Amino acid sequence: MTAPDSGSPAANETPFADLTPQAVLDALDAVGLLGDGRMIQLNSYENRVFQVFLESGEVVVPKFYRPGRWSDAQILEEHTFSAELAAREIPVIAPLVLAIADLPRDPVTLSGAPPTLAHVLGQRVSVSPRRSGRAPELEDAGTLEWIGRFIGRMHAVGATKRFEHRWTLDIATFGTGARDYLLAHDWVAPEVLPGWRATIDNALGEVQRAFDALPELRTLRLHGDCHLGNILWSDAGPHFVDLDDALTGPAVQDLWMLLSGDRASMTRQLGAVLAGYEDFMDFDWRELRLVEPLRTLRLIHHSAWLARRWNDPAFPVAFPWFEGSAYWAQQTTQLNEQIDAMREAPLGSPL
Repeated sequence: MTAPDSGSPAANETPFADLTPQAVLDALDAVGLLGDGRMIQLNSYENRVFQVFLESGEVVVPKFYRPGRWSDAQILEEHTFSAELAAREIPVIAPLVLAIADLPRDPVTLSGAPPTLAHVLGQRVSVSPRRSGRAPELEDAGTLEWIGRFIGRMHAVGATKRFEHRWTLDIATFGTGARDYLLAHDWVAPEVLPGWRATIDNALGEVQRAFDALPELRTLRLHGDCHLGNILWSDAGPHFVDLDDALTGPAVQDLWMLLSGDRASMTRQLGAVLAGYEDFMDFDWRELRLVEPLRTLRLIHHSAWLARRWNDPAFPVAFPWFEGSAYWAQQTTQLNEQIDAMREAPLGSPL
């Protein structure tokens, strides 16, 4: 779930137009990492990410951050969280310490921590070691249980402190704020606008009711975007490749995207995940009523994310259907389906 922009108009422009292969190599050179000229651009719409081979024989993954999305303090707070997890031998890929003096000077966020974020050539960049792996086999209950243990360990660390700068997963930011942005900028096709508006308002009402039913909801530091594309599997088990969407929210946010299929299938998958999770972290089973509300927020937020990025040339090419009325009609249908789903008993409960 990609976080909203911090408000800078630069987030909606073309911030990577000058990021040529030579600029990537020059940026790495500036932080003491000499590339041998070989690189591969990796799949990422939000940032620009590369796999670069160094003269030392190592392979690293530099990430160039989209301006206006995260502040320096927010990025460094994510890096600090990654380092905490790695120090507890929880398999996440933490950024490397960089050999550079030109760093953001945020005394709250740095707090004497080693430098992991550099400002070079008009870009902000971090560098991580390359880690390979394959997609996990989620049809295997043992795999799901292992992933559950992994997330439980991560949440046990996440619960020990609070984020001060990262976003909080809430209805105002990811629901009503996204809706209001789309309306204010006339993104919804006029011919479907009345139906979409009524449906999204009803859907957000159901989301609000679900959260209101949990007045003492526990929140903690989360991965935030725990889908299969961010989990790699090796002989040593799972590891996360990206904490770029780390935020504060309920624990179930890092669990529900692992579930797929019909209700019976998701119930079985959930049982396996939580069997592993609760080896390391207690789970508040009341949070299961938030699975469909969180799915609804992700659906709404995704539309606003596309709209906020539309001036980036990569987006119209990749999502050509976004401006058509068919897309908004489909969104209305999906939101109606989510309203029905939110009115059902939560997973783990009899219908």
